[in-house]
Amino acid sequence: MSGGVLVAGGDGALRSRLRLALESAGVAVDEAATLAQALLQAGTSKPDVILLEQGALAIVPTILRESPGSKVVVLSAADDPQSVDEAFAGGADGYLLEDADESELAAAVREVAGGGRYVNPELGARLVAAESRTRQEAEDDPLSDREHEVLRLLALGHTNQEIAAQLVISVRTAEAHRAHVMQKLGLSTRAELVRYALDRGLLQPEPQ
Repeated sequence: MSGGVLVAGGDGALRSRLRLALESAGVAVDEAATLAQALLQAGTSKPDVILLEQGALAIVPTILRESPGSKVVVLSAADDPQSVDEAFAGGADGYLLEDADESELAAAVREVAGGGRYVNPELGARLVAAESRTRQEAEDDPLSDREHEVLRLLALGHTNQEIAAQLVISVRTAEAHRAHVMQKLGLSTRAELVRYALDRGLLQPEPQ
């Protein structure tokens, strides 16, 4: 790791703890007390890895323009899959909990510096499980919210014109939604559509 690590922004006590932990693992470390300083130091020292708090995700594109070869590891107190997704979508290469011990911190930095990605193993397992559930739900129910509305109204016997009026859409759009519903569900008749809606409890009484 020729360029070392830049610990940027956030709480001073946390920065000091991270610095001591990494230095004890033989990693060269610089600190930047503010994000403005981090941008300047990144452009000058070109660190291998930059440690940022999750609240600083917005500056990741800018800091990577200053130091294109750097990798970003986000530090966060949040241990939920959504926060991990947000970090990686924002340009991060790793995600660490703020209370990570010295060995995990060093392992994460080395993994990311070497071109890999890092997430705490337990949190990573929950992320994979959440993604699997999302994929399964999409496979079980491929319809959008609007297509669900169209499906319910079709099953209740409404015409395309009536559906268009109720949903404030054009008749052509209603017809397109109907075609998509039938295609996605592999149905060919209204009777099949009604059975599908009944099986899934979609035929609730309409408001009077």
